[in-house]
Amino acid sequence: MNKADLVDEVQRLLANGTSKAAAERATEAVLSAVKQGLRRDREVSLVGFGTFALAVRPARNGFNPHTKKPMKIRAMKTVRFKPGVELRALG
Repeated sequence: MNKADLVDEVQRLLANGTSKAAAERATEAVLSAVKQGLRRDREVSLVGFGTFALAVRPARNGFNPHTKKPMKIRAMKTVRFKPGVELRALG
């Protein structure tokens, strides 16, 4: 499912003549709220769905796959997701 499919699904779930534009605004609002929550609190927990949390990957040594030469990979921030109980039950 891509973002357009997600907007279509939100529109279908909201029903009652909800426009595609309104469904897109609702989807964007939720995604923006998750981003803001990660910036502010470093974690967003949605009970039953899962938890998004900021994490730092430490610097490490790697290699260039084309030249096979060693290289340093810098530390970077990433977002980790831990699925909730209901979401794990789907898989």
